[in-house]
Amino acid sequence: MATAAHTDEPPLILVDGSSYLYRAYHALPALTSSDGEPTGAIYGVVNMLRRLLNEYGPERMAVVFDAPGRTFRAAIYGDYKANRPPMPDELAQQIEPLKALIAALGLPLVSIEGVEADDVIGTLARAERARGGHVLISTGDKDLAQLVDGGTTLVNTMSNEVLDAAAVERKFGIPPERIIDYLSLVGDTSDNIPGVPKCGPKTAVKWLQQYGDLDGVLAHADAIGGKIGENLRAAVDDVRRARELVTIRCNLGLGLHADDLERREPDTETLRTLYRRLAFHGWLAELGEDADTLGADPAEVAEAARYEAVLDRATLDAWLARLQQAELIAFDTETTSLSAIDAEVVGVSFAVEPGHAAYVPFGHRYPGAPEQLDAAAVLGAIKPLLEDSARAKLGQNLKYDAGVLANHGIELAGIRHDTMLESYVLDAAGNRHDLDSLAKKYLGVAPTPFTEVAGKGRNQLTFDQVAIDIATPYAAEDADLTLQLHQRLWPQLEALPGQRWLYEQVDMPLVPVLARMERTGVAIDTQRLARQGEALAARMQQIETDAHTAAGRAFNLNSPKQLQEILFGDDGLGLAPVRRTQGGQPSTAEDVLEILAADHALPRLILDYRSLAKLKSTYTDALPQRISARTGRVHTHYQQAVTSTGRLSSTEPNLQNIPIRSEEGRRIREAFVAPEGQRLLAADYSQIELRIMAHLSGDAGLLAAFAAGEDIHRATAAEVFGLAPEAVGDDQRRAAKAINFGLIYGMSAWGLARQLGITRNEAQAYVERYFERYPGVRAYMDATRERAREQGYVETVFGRRLYLPEIRSRNGQRRQYAERTAINAPMQGTAADIIKRAMITVDAWLRTEAMPARLIMQVHDELILEVAADAADTVAAEVARRMGAAAALDVPLVVATGLGDNWAQAH
Repeated sequence: MATAAHTDEPPLILVDGSSYLYRAYHALPALTSSDGEPTGAIYGVVNMLRRLLNEYGPERMAVVFDAPGRTFRAAIYGDYKANRPPMPDELAQQIEPLKALIAALGLPLVSIEGVEADDVIGTLARAERARGGHVLISTGDKDLAQLVDGGTTLVNTMSNEVLDAAAVERKFGIPPERIIDYLSLVGDTSDNIPGVPKCGPKTAVKWLQQYGDLDGVLAHADAIGGKIGENLRAAVDDVRRARELVTIRCNLGLGLHADDLERREPDTETLRTLYRRLAFHGWLAELGEDADTLGADPAEVAEAARYEAVLDRATLDAWLARLQQAELIAFDTETTSLSAIDAEVVGVSFAVEPGHAAYVPFGHRYPGAPEQLDAAAVLGAIKPLLEDSARAKLGQNLKYDAGVLANHGIELAGIRHDTMLESYVLDAAGNRHDLDSLAKKYLGVAPTPFTEVAGKGRNQLTFDQVAIDIATPYAAEDADLTLQLHQRLWPQLEALPGQRWLYEQVDMPLVPVLARMERTGVAIDTQRLARQGEALAARMQQIETDAHTAAGRAFNLNSPKQLQEILFGDDGLGLAPVRRTQGGQPSTAEDVLEILAADHALPRLILDYRSLAKLKSTYTDALPQRISARTGRVHTHYQQAVTSTGRLSSTEPNLQNIPIRSEEGRRIREAFVAPEGQRLLAADYSQIELRIMAHLSGDAGLLAAFAAGEDIHRATAAEVFGLAPEAVGDDQRRAAKAINFGLIYGMSAWGLARQLGITRNEAQAYVERYFERYPGVRAYMDATRERAREQGYVETVFGRRLYLPEIRSRNGQRRQYAERTAINAPMQGTAADIIKRAMITVDAWLRTEAMPARLIMQVHDELILEVAADAADTVAAEVARRMGAAAALDVPLVVATGLGDNWAQAH
């Protein structure tokens, strides 16, 4: 077999359309258009095709279907496929529009009379391999595993299973070249091909491993005892006929040329027509159709959708009865503030079926407001429902709703689905995950903006001041669209087992944990912050004086224009600009000043000044203003659906960016304090991303160093500089640390040289010696880049995906950035998944055992808890144990713990 010569060429993708047609029909719900036309199978197949296009960006692709009528196999065996029932009418109706959609997408359709799709795929695959190309076969049919070789891979796009030759052998216990023999022995009930009666997969594999191939098994039939041996000897003719039936023909004269499989430009007008007909509003929106184009006047939608205000107890009771019977309850809260800790609920909305939702107002206060139900009565009536873990709840960003309900004494339970997180897990970087963006993308609906009901700017109303007749369609629409979005997103997530596992086992269980952490908040010593702010101001004043001296005259350090004149002007220092802004002016950005600081004192003073100014404005001045009047504590917001790698993001205020390396940053952490009688516990993963690199790369040197509990930076320095570990000095360890972390983040030799203050050649020599000592790391990086190019994404250890659309870009800079991301994201994303799992298990233990401790912050690889002083040592030991068990890697997860009266002491 020829080896692939065109390694940079995208693979030829061959799609087993017949296989996916049935799988999508049985896997997806019975979706219909507004006219009652069945669309579920169409949606499933086209969604899978779109995913292939996005992930692999193929230049050539074919979607292959079985042709109607008999094939040559029926001539060999008259009962071939005799047991198959006729195609359901509901599925048959979907074939014509499906093929029309595929053609409109610009994808070649192949269906050849008298030949099955498998044989077409096999022939096209072998022809492509003969010319040195790679082939990717998208199928759910195990029979096609016989086609796998060094350049042909199977992918089940609905289950995310990828089978190369090694994976085939792991799955079936035999290599691809023995799949035909395997199928001949076990038979195929779906195609009515008899094999050896009672011969299952384990027996077939055992025989093939023992006797080499099918001919070997048949030659030794007399040596196989028992009933199974009798069955084999009686079925010799059936087995030989089965081999002929299951063998995919790869040498047919199809009359097709490679150019016939090239993708064409999509026919957008035909796509629009078909998307409208089939009610695929999300895809229609991608073509530029907005709510007006779709005829979605908000008032008409509200009327058609039956959005009602609940203003009396009888109507409320009727809705409560419906909610009690519903399998899934979509709900939303309307409040007075975006800050959960400060917000009051003024109404709730519910939906249990698309197009019908209710809003229950009870806190609207404006002149002429109609009589509403009593707030305490409504909250008391819905409290048992919302706190019932057996009643599944659905929402959009339910963490916020859980937080505001807690202000009213309701602990939300039964949090089952969140459309924000469904979208995020499906494609973290591909979408914005707010309700408006998702509704437009997936439903073709532009929801009523908040400003339309509440106004803008200074005159913007809080929701309790919005008229109920205006508030009702707005609030009910949120619940309704959330339910409709779930019905679109959940089938996609269900079709991806790895992503579904992350959603159900990591991201969703984390929602109540984060809600409790946000509500708990952290105590701040405002007097200490004030003293630190004064010290920062004094230090900034001294730096300003020193900067004026270095410049030879006074200037405004906060003015980019004046700084440009000082650094680059003829009457200033006259430095050569490193780069220019879009406006053509010399840049004074931080990375530019870092370069200039290597040779001049003034840029370093400016950097120091900016660093202190940021600490003062962001923390010492701002944190006291963030203290809640209700709790006396600071409450950050942890955003789950922002970063592309899965990391949590802290905002308003951001508590994750307080520097730890500077003395000033450590002093700010001193202001995060434990209440009287308690201590702060900090539990931090040690060098977790390097440990993940060791696990992913399987490098023997790194694995051995971590297994022995060595200082990994000292061990790396010993390897790179050829020293005994005890002979490694501080400078060598510092250089090794820069290499260890720099490689993870894609640092070049030039960047390493700049960081260490050495020449580029010296830095390059360091890197080369590192890879000589740790060859597994280089092999992992090369393989990861190649795999990312082939499949269009990378994954964490737990299967979280990061799609990399620029990985095949012709723009070298964009492609190189995507390649660096491909190497770093699996480590950073795995670290994020690990600490999320740790938070879930630690929180569960604290609550189950009623421990006198609570999680209050998460900062990158660190958890911070408040704990009763007399239980601090016990809690610290158990938290470290549980964090260490959050993942099973090939190296130990080491957790360092510390206790203190403030965060700086504990870290």
